[in-house]
Amino acid sequence: MEMINAIGRRKSAIARVYLTEGTGKITINKVELEKYFPSAILQYVVKQPLALLEAEGKYDIKANLDGGGYTGQSQALRLAIARALVKVNADDKKALKDQGFLTRDSREVERKKPGQPKARRRFQFSKR
Repeated sequence: MEMINAIGRRKSAIARVYLTEGTGKITINKVELEKYFPSAILQYVVKQPLALLEAEGKYDIKANLDGGGYTGQSQALRLAIARALVKVNADDKKALKDQGFLTRDSREVERKKPGQPKARRRFQFSKR
């Protein structure tokens, strides 16, 4: 199997994933998964598509993560891994889609408007 690449985005985070056959090693920006995401919850989010397809020890994953915060980055990485796994085996698409791993969460931060303190918050109105 040759190297398969995929991309995932969430908020302002971008994840580029390179998937090869191997022993299940996940490297993000040349750092181990456990060091990059110390939180067990974020590690779980990243490994969800692999756990669903029972492919945790089959593939080595190298990822380049850029932008966003740690939650957005972990979810972008999950999407990229799911897309790469579909490229490996198209039969897995239904299982991943049913769990929502192939859906790009398109919610972005709303811009701040002029004359307001935040996007929707208004300054306090004073009648007198």
